[in-house]
Amino acid sequence: MPTNLQNLIRQFLEYLEIEKGRSINTTQNYLFYLNRFLAWSKYTDPSQITQDGVRNYRLWLNRQTDAAGTPLKKNTQNYHLIALRAFLKYLSKQDIKTMAPEKIELAKMPDRQIEFMEGSDLEHFLEAPFKIDQPEIIQLRDKAILETLFSTGLRVSELAGLKKDSINFNKDEFTVRGKGSKLRVVFLSNQSKHWLKKYRN
Repeated sequence: MPTNLQNLIRQFLEYLEIEKGRSINTTQNYLFYLNRFLAWSKYTDPSQITQDGVRNYRLWLNRQTDAAGTPLKKNTQNYHLIALRAFLKYLSKQDIKTMAPEKIELAKMPDRQIEFMEGSDLEHFLEAPFKIDQPEIIQLRDKAILETLFSTGLRVSELAGLKKDSINFNKDEFTVRGKGSKLRVVFLSNQSKHWLKKYRN
């Protein structure tokens, strides 16, 4: 097997797509992060990847800024490291000499600040479709969208791909294909079921 890093990265991305079922968007993101690592390191062989090298790479990432001069967010730095760690894990499975993937530690994330919407604010939010000057069918559509998003936790992209005949109103459920093409069952609340039916009819 060739040990040139560019070739190995290509094989790794093909492995993600074919064997792991990752989406094209995911593989493109991994390609961006790994190419950034190669451009920084100038490495050509996996044996050149060491713990000291990765530490210096993390330092470099931490000092990068965007066009506005804002430092890279910790989660963005972690995306680079996650891609590199996954690549090293793939190399390890192929018995290719390189740094052990488990030696890569992710940047510590700051505690998330969670803000909750007050009951009255939520009520105004869910009633917003009926406050705009639009045909009734548009109001019902938007109301059904908001109620379904609120009660199911669907991603917007998942809801956008949902077909009317995909919903089983007898069981109050439907199946959605999420990230990584994984299927999962989603259950409807009484409110979302009510407004979806009104919109459908």
